[in-house]
Amino acid sequence: MPTALKISFLPLTDCAPLVVALERGFFKQAGLDVTLDRTTSWSAARERLDCGACQAAHLLFGLPFATALGHFGPKARPLVIPWILSRNGQAITLAAKYRGRVTTDAKALAKEIFQRRDAGRPAVFAMTLAPGTHALWLRSWLAAGGINPDHDLALITIPPPHMVTNLRQGQLDGFSVGEPWNARAIAEDLGYTAITSQQIWPDHPEKILAFTAAFTAAQPATVTAALAALHLAGQWCDEPTNHAELAAMLSSPNYIGCPVEQILPRLTGTFEFGDGRSMTNDAHAVNFSRRDANNPQPRYALWWLSQMRRWAMTFGAPDYAALTARLMRPEFYAAALAQTGTAPGPVNHAPEKFFDGTTFDPADPETFARAHPVHTARF
Repeated sequence: MPTALKISFLPLTDCAPLVVALERGFFKQAGLDVTLDRTTSWSAARERLDCGACQAAHLLFGLPFATALGHFGPKARPLVIPWILSRNGQAITLAAKYRGRVTTDAKALAKEIFQRRDAGRPAVFAMTLAPGTHALWLRSWLAAGGINPDHDLALITIPPPHMVTNLRQGQLDGFSVGEPWNARAIAEDLGYTAITSQQIWPDHPEKILAFTAAFTAAQPATVTAALAALHLAGQWCDEPTNHAELAAMLSSPNYIGCPVEQILPRLTGTFEFGDGRSMTNDAHAVNFSRRDANNPQPRYALWWLSQMRRWAMTFGAPDYAALTARLMRPEFYAAALAQTGTAPGPVNHAPEKFFDGTTFDPADPETFARAHPVHTARF
């Protein structure tokens, strides 16, 4: 088994298991010599994985699906999802000018959005990658308010570390991103949290550790060893008594480079929204191991594909079952847990409930894709 492994990551709180596995020696205990490779955009992370500059990457959940659907060209290396790194822990930030007018319900934005659209000066919202998690949280939230993100405003892509800079320059009305960049907007009094991603979908999958399909086939023992180390690291991250040490670790310029006070509160699930609201002991704060967090459940893939279908990111109905089977690799998850003496969780086909009152049935993803009044696809 090769011992050297380079893993690309972005400066976000949900890179925590990677940092902990390195800093506290879990990778070393698994027989791996790991280097963490900091980058600033999801496109760059995917490209580094694609060209072989790294062997694994901290990625958005939707990125392997976009690759499989041809969004990055026919020569892009197929990716697989053997491990979910984190759940929850993202948010939608609005510019300070909306404070007191808009909170969790995007309907309060609709009139202004439509007026600006009709006047030819549309509102501008940012996400981190078109087929990524942040784009779908933002799309879901806006659509629940009757706003079509493809027709009623400008939806642009900005790397996570640059969100606050663009808000400071007055170029954005809002953005969707991972922490600590929502907290940083509040710290600089530039914006506030309208809604968290866990309010949109409690316990949703968020970031993954992705490998190319070729690497998993060639080096399965290396993949399994890395995931076993991340299981131990995730357990450490989820222990409340470790949160202060974790926030200090992440605050290093080598990782996130933000003050501890902008990282720690949202790790703990008790924080301020920046507009007078607060959250105390959020049951669905960012999660790295609890509640079988790392299990790459097929129903998550099916939901993602239904949303890519809804927003015209597919050519017709995708082959839901085939893509899910190809991309989700729970056998690596199960093997990694076995190495740590932990029983893997069962496959769960339960429906998922969302903030807008809808329920996703994984047995029929195409019906769910077509069920929403606000969509872009031509059904």
